Amino acid sequence: MADVEASVRDLVNRDRDCTERARAQIDLRRKINLLIGEWKAAGGGEVLPDIRERVRLRPLKNESRPVRR
Repeated sequence: MADVEASVRDLVNRDRDCTERARAQIDLRRKINLLIGEWKAAGGGEVLPDIRERVRLRPLKNESRPVRR
């Protein structure tokens, strides 16, 4: 989604038509909102991490990832 937002921003900054990309961005946001709604309806209640927290929690490339069992 970040790449779609960046492309819309770039088109706006260059005074170009961004209608198609902006609609794609709105559709992605709508899908995310639906997924969050379904998650909450299924009992999800934790605070979801924002992008800064996710990047901070991501392991470095040289680190081995924990084994999921």
